[in-house]
Amino acid sequence: MQKKDSKNILLVYPEYKKTFWSFEYIMKILGKKASFPPLGLLTISSMLPSHWNKKLVDVNVDSLNASDINWADFVFVSGMIVQKESALDIINRVKKLGKPVVAGGPLFTTGSEDFPLVDHLFLGEAEKTIKEFINDVETGNIKKIYQSQDFPDISAVAVPDWKLINIFRYHSMCLQYSRGCPFNCEFCDVVILNGRTPRTKTKEQVIAELDALHKLGWHSGLFFVDDNLIGNKSKLKNEILPAIIEWQNNKKHPFTFNTQVSINLADDDELIKIMVTAGFTTVFIGIETPDEKSLEECSKFHNKNRDLVSSIKKLQNFGLEVQGGFIVGFDSDTPAIFKRQIEFIQKSGIVTAMVGLLTALPQTRLYKRLAETKRIVNTSSANNTLLSTLNFEPKMDKEVLFEGYTGILDTIYNPKEYYERIKTFLKEFKPPKKRVSRIKLQKFHFRALFSSIWLLGIKDKSRRYFWQMLIWVTIRYPGLFPYAIGYSLAGIHFRNVSS
Repeated sequence: MQKKDSKNILLVYPEYKKTFWSFEYIMKILGKKASFPPLGLLTISSMLPSHWNKKLVDVNVDSLNASDINWADFVFVSGMIVQKESALDIINRVKKLGKPVVAGGPLFTTGSEDFPLVDHLFLGEAEKTIKEFINDVETGNIKKIYQSQDFPDISAVAVPDWKLINIFRYHSMCLQYSRGCPFNCEFCDVVILNGRTPRTKTKEQVIAELDALHKLGWHSGLFFVDDNLIGNKSKLKNEILPAIIEWQNNKKHPFTFNTQVSINLADDDELIKIMVTAGFTTVFIGIETPDEKSLEECSKFHNKNRDLVSSIKKLQNFGLEVQGGFIVGFDSDTPAIFKRQIEFIQKSGIVTAMVGLLTALPQTRLYKRLAETKRIVNTSSANNTLLSTLNFEPKMDKEVLFEGYTGILDTIYNPKEYYERIKTFLKEFKPPKKRVSRIKLQKFHFRALFSSIWLLGIKDKSRRYFWQMLIWVTIRYPGLFPYAIGYSLAGIHFRNVSS
């Protein structure tokens, strides 16, 4: 029987649109439902009273049924801007069934005015305000808005409530060590949401989260979702990474890690080595543009006055796969930028190159600057791959901009150029021998191999490029064969999402 003071809490994660990072087609091949679990909602659940009943529905994985909504006393919804359409649909469904909606996260923090049906809004991070909400629920005096006036300390955040999901339906697990970024790029909303001073968890918290996933049987990839993992280099280098290395050694290295960093990682050989030793295999870096004027325009000063290609190749030489973010549409851009971006991406060997149109996210410095000059035309969908979502008037002619942008995608994800870029990367990439020897064959490896042969080596009209690359890597770099297969499969998604 339900306790008198207990509540039924339904946590709902909206659906992602087809995006660069969704990999929905590849997930099917690998037997997974989605790339990543809803870490924010799982963390919120861990902050709620233990005697409250909780259920989580990730719409990317499961269907949201009326019975789920009717069961709930409150329906919690969280998400990012790219999930806005699905979030609105969920909120409408919940309200039709007469249930109160509690919403928070980046989508609602920067765009709360777009959700008039939400009953209770959390603006900003919830560590400080969630206790107030819980108390108000128990006293029957719940407010419309809960907002902290400063960024909370995260050194006491509990382990995410992993029992609410089947972790094996996802391709990778997630862990957040820090929030905030010391840089202040004009187009980025990280400093709006999380501040410029990185706030970190303790090494005990990080190890507790690794332990929790390991005990559940997870022995695969883990994404550190930090906006910039190296925002506080000293603590990372001297406390966190040594603790992770010790843990990995004791557990026989069950995890591989990927994360997001700034390009200045390439300036610290010691830190790179420690990250690789800890099990980091991949880093995403916001390269944005090879044009110095555009870098200055968007305040990406840490990317200026350096040989970006050399910095990338250095990280590859140390054993890190570098994924890159690129942008076109800066005021400083001329039509020459499109060819420069293509040449840079091909030369760098960044296989996973996310190229997007500049977009003005709510409350960013870019948005405010463009609004002041009346250049904002609509709100951002955060999907910067379609001309229809360009939410400001660019300096360059819009048709020229979009034609040049699509030309970049058509070129870098054309099979010939794409497989050539894989080869450029593999020539530079030098993973530790121990890492390669630790690769344990799992079910999804065989699915990936046979799927790639069928889809790319037999069905695909461009199969000759696939076979040329596969034969080349087998002869020249046989130890890197799994990487060649993985990137080949990813190319299916990249061509699909960019078409």
